[in-house]
Amino acid sequence: MILVEEGKLKLDDPVSKFLPGFENLRVVETFRETDGSYETRPAARAMTIRHVLTHTSGIGYGFSSTIVNRLQAGPDKHEWDLPLLHDPGARWTYGAGTSVLGLIIKKLTGKSLEEYFQERIFRLLGMVDTSYAVPAEKQKRVPSSYRHLDGDGALQPRPSAPIPSTPTPPFYGESGLYSTARDYGRFMQMFLNGGRLGHARSLSADSVRLMGQNQIGAVFVALQPAADPASTRPFPLGAGHDKLGLGFQIGSAAPGAGGFRSPGSLSWAGLVNTRFWIDPQRHLCGVVLMQFLPFYDDGAIRTLRDFEAALYQQLQ
Repeated sequence: MILVEEGKLKLDDPVSKFLPGFENLRVVETFRETDGSYETRPAARAMTIRHVLTHTSGIGYGFSSTIVNRLQAGPDKHEWDLPLLHDPGARWTYGAGTSVLGLIIKKLTGKSLEEYFQERIFRLLGMVDTSYAVPAEKQKRVPSSYRHLDGDGALQPRPSAPIPSTPTPPFYGESGLYSTARDYGRFMQMFLNGGRLGHARSLSADSVRLMGQNQIGAVFVALQPAADPASTRPFPLGAGHDKLGLGFQIGSAAPGAGGFRSPGSLSWAGLVNTRFWIDPQRHLCGVVLMQFLPFYDDGAIRTLRDFEAALYQQLQ
């Protein structure tokens, strides 16, 4: 959206204007689970920046699409190198399109995502603990990650990977950042304040309003299957009636009694059950940083809902 404001791209520009390989897109027309064979056809329309921002591009994820899961088997392939699951704009499918946006940012700015995000977002907003690396002296603050086992409800530690102490490529638009509740709170406050935080402005108020408006027309957020049950349960809440803005799921109605978030609230989540929401109507935001799989675990959803209920009840 910063690049849109600077006139460097438009929301309805085709992705192929900026990245090679997106000119002649193909769509999976038939797929046979028995042997993984498939046929494709040409895509009905070009993939645009808006499609990628709203997860209507047709790019999927292996953990939530059996087709992508099968097609990615064997040699390493990016999700966006595979045939699309549907025509751009035809329906909503959560996928790795955010990585495509990262590639476009890198192409247009000539900077790495770490450098660009620090310059245009993190330092501006005082997000001092957000980076693709964690300095050695801060690494003791990084929590362990777990997997929730079926049956006895036990949490099993997941294998830990080395944490970079200095930002080291490759950087991805969809993943890899470390942050804290404080830092992400400042990021959310910027949206609550129409693009400002204190004296710093990240976005115009018009851009913030646009990001929180329905950008998928008559399409609805759709339930995504658990193609990899160890990584996810079916998701998200609000499937079948919520819309998507530019990067945010838009709640269509207050989800039941108990004083939960207002209709029109904005939200999304990370794979290890990191979750946030922004409630412009009540002018508040919340973030819950759990660290375990599977995504959308019943306990994680219960914790989120209990936290929301406690917060909103205090405001009544």
